[in-house]
Amino acid sequence: MKRARRLVTLSHSYVVGLNRRLANEMALVGAGTWDVTTVAPRFFHGDLSPLTLQLEAEEAARTEGVRAFFSRSLHAFLYGPEVRAHLASSADLVHAWEEPYVLAGLELALLTPRRVPFVFCTAQNLSKRYPPPFAQAERVVVQRSAGWVAWGETVKDNLLTRPGYAERPARAIPMGVDVDLFHPNRAQGESLRQELGWATSGPPVVGFLGRFVPEKGVPLLMAALDALGTPWRALFVGGGPMEGALRDWAARHGDAARVLTGVPHHGVPRALNAMDVLCAPSQTTPQWREQFGRMLAEGFACGVPVLGSDSGEVPRTMGDAGIVLPEASVAAWTQALASLLESPERREALAARGRERAVTRFAWPVVAKAHLDFFTELLERRG
Repeated sequence: MKRARRLVTLSHSYVVGLNRRLANEMALVGAGTWDVTTVAPRFFHGDLSPLTLQLEAEEAARTEGVRAFFSRSLHAFLYGPEVRAHLASSADLVHAWEEPYVLAGLELALLTPRRVPFVFCTAQNLSKRYPPPFAQAERVVVQRSAGWVAWGETVKDNLLTRPGYAERPARAIPMGVDVDLFHPNRAQGESLRQELGWATSGPPVVGFLGRFVPEKGVPLLMAALDALGTPWRALFVGGGPMEGALRDWAARHGDAARVLTGVPHHGVPRALNAMDVLCAPSQTTPQWREQFGRMLAEGFACGVPVLGSDSGEVPRTMGDAGIVLPEASVAAWTQALASLLESPERREALAARGRERAVTRFAWPVVAKAHLDFFTELLERRG
């Protein structure tokens, strides 16, 4: 009987159980042909609070905890020396969910034995110049790698212009969404509307999900709604520095607008199902453009019609399942919203296309299989 290939996948993000979903799905999809081990920090300083590794019940992949040093900095942190044993063991392929320009990415590339293919993944969709030692780290990691995974087509397009990247096999793979957790459930959404004090009948609900910041298009969406002649209600779900301004705006619209903060991840499907249209008006800045748009895939999975801007990866994520609009045109957004709010039939057709796209392109088993297929291709190239 042929031995299962051993995949070791490492990431500081794996300290959070939800972030191990890809690894667990790869273990499930590759059962019998792949043996998957995740390596995660036992402790990591998160953006909001310290994080301690906790194992979830019935995880398909094996998880090993190691120390992490200097974890207050994503660029400068390092894995503890015990990570060497995991990389020097009988791994057939090492997968690092660390950017190639950070020191941890360099550490993992150097510690992986030369005979073992090393694959990194990246979400960098802007052309940047890194200062020392990060520029040097990127060059070494790319040279050492057997291939790389781009979290989106715009990421791949951007990096193919940088030295060394085009010389390595690459695959653009989207992020995944749980299509069982995120699914159409209008009764669930209606219960949230009632909690918000909205009547069962009323104008369609225009929704926003994400950070309340200018680059996510909050000011544009407020302006488009202000200009809209068609009756509407608006639900903004998320949090961020614009919360105060958003609440002031909502107050001026009385019963038509609601702002909902502090929603946990498992509560997001309920919020999405309370919307008749989801808007993602992301705005490109010199330092940022949308890398994937997780809210788009989650909206599709819940059967919510989606309007998205033409920033970054949004058009690639949307495909023909949503409506792509110019990111800076308030008039275009106002017109598109009016057209969609006035046509239940069009919203229903978009909802069906979105759900199909979520299931066939973004479902976790699909994303996991795409990774394993790429890893298999790299191993076969090595003979």
